[in-house]
Amino acid sequence: MAAAETQFPPPKVLTYPAATPPMLITQGAEGRLYKTTHLVPTRPCALKYRPPKPYRHPILDARLTKARLASEAKVLERCWREGVPVPAVYAMDPAAGWMMMEWIEGIPVRAGINAWLGERPEDGTEAPVVDDTPLVDLMKGIGTAVGALHRTGVVHGDLTTSNMMLRPREAGQANGDVGDEKNAKGKAVEGDVVLIDFGLATQSMSDEDRAVDLYVLERAFASTHPRAERLFTILLDSYGKTFKKAPSVLAKLEDVRMRGRKRSMLG
Repeated sequence: MAAAETQFPPPKVLTYPAATPPMLITQGAEGRLYKTTHLVPTRPCALKYRPPKPYRHPILDARLTKARLASEAKVLERCWREGVPVPAVYAMDPAAGWMMMEWIEGIPVRAGINAWLGERPEDGTEAPVVDDTPLVDLMKGIGTAVGALHRTGVVHGDLTTSNMMLRPREAGQANGDVGDEKNAKGKAVEGDVVLIDFGLATQSMSDEDRAVDLYVLERAFASTHPRAERLFTILLDSYGKTFKKAPSVLAKLEDVRMRGRKRSMLG
């Protein structure tokens, strides 16, 4: 961590005295994500920071960083206004390369699904899923969230279960007895779906772009959760009920799938 901080020091906003010291959550090729607080110690937030890229010309790098952060913030604000489940934007300074957003409590959808499915048998066989109900409800929630996103005129660009969070519901909304083993397992996939990480998102009304968004999610889901792949149709059905233009998007999805299969055959 010390070496990383030396190479990419945190933005100045995180060096000011604060009640809650920032915590580095993750670091990628394009940016870093910190957990800190906004205005008051009781309001946690996520700060996304795009550090300077030493391999780029400084002027070009500054322009790209500013444009990308401004674009991401614009997309998030549009989604928030339209009721799409995304983090709220609290503050930003594109010139300094950072943006503060609502901190989403919970776990990634990917982790929840994997916890619910459990470990694979040691002999390599696939254990059948006994009760699909909790996962079916989650798939419906994902489809509804993506449908709301596309209805707003935004495509995510990197839809995966790692870029979705399961936000715990308020007390009293959960079903079942906490002491029941079946219900305890179901809680792994219980919560409200929130879409995150809009660094590649764009505003588009194109059926092709929306279909590609779904195709990326479909391929990522099949790769990450092969034991639950058969439930993906439930997601698409929920998407169709949320978004009135879904039939043309789903028809285009078939074309995108065909192109994907041809590319796979040709290598």
